[in-house]
Amino acid sequence: MQVSEAVAQRKSVRAFVDTPVADELIKDLLTKANRAPSGGNVQPWRVFVLNGETTPRFIEHLAQRTEREQPEYAIYPKELSSPYRDSRFKVGEDMYALLGIGREDKPARFAHLARNFAFFDAPAAFFCFVDRQMGPPQWSDLGMFLQTFMLLAEEAGLSTCAQEAWANRPRAVADFVGAGSELMLFCGMAIGYKDDSKSVNQLVSDRAPLDTWAKFV
Repeated sequence: MQVSEAVAQRKSVRAFVDTPVADELIKDLLTKANRAPSGGNVQPWRVFVLNGETTPRFIEHLAQRTEREQPEYAIYPKELSSPYRDSRFKVGEDMYALLGIGREDKPARFAHLARNFAFFDAPAAFFCFVDRQMGPPQWSDLGMFLQTFMLLAEEAGLSTCAQEAWANRPRAVADFVGAGSELMLFCGMAIGYKDDSKSVNQLVSDRAPLDTWAKFV
């Protein structure tokens, strides 16, 4: 698979089959993704992997943790302006249209949103943490690492979904995986094989035309 093919094919998958993912495959992908660039070669990502029986055990752990948590960070700006707000709104509406969930059906929308916290039934996942001393430049390094992993996963026949929603459950996650207080939870990553029978996986999010965000000077 060419890199351009992996880039075009990758998307956030929100329904997985229960086919197991081998630990050795995940180790191989993480090892390769570790070649992602980072400023000063600090390699700020700290990864905790769930797979096999650990995944349902974690989900059970999460179900017992009913306390409201302080999020690690605001996933979106409080006053998100256009065109960013418009793009976010449209991808949500496109997804719910595929699911057959109307705007007035708030319970069904919240129920689907809650599926984030079961990794959309993916059998494997990881959590990406970063040391709290790091700043925005190192956060951008995490994005390069995560994208590298997702493209490698595509090449290996796997699907993924990067999940910033986990920033809302930092203590429950950290307690389970044993992350120290010096680490901040950045996101989760669902890993598995796509369920092609589910309509939500037909979603292909739009991309803005080049001339709206790039200028040759």
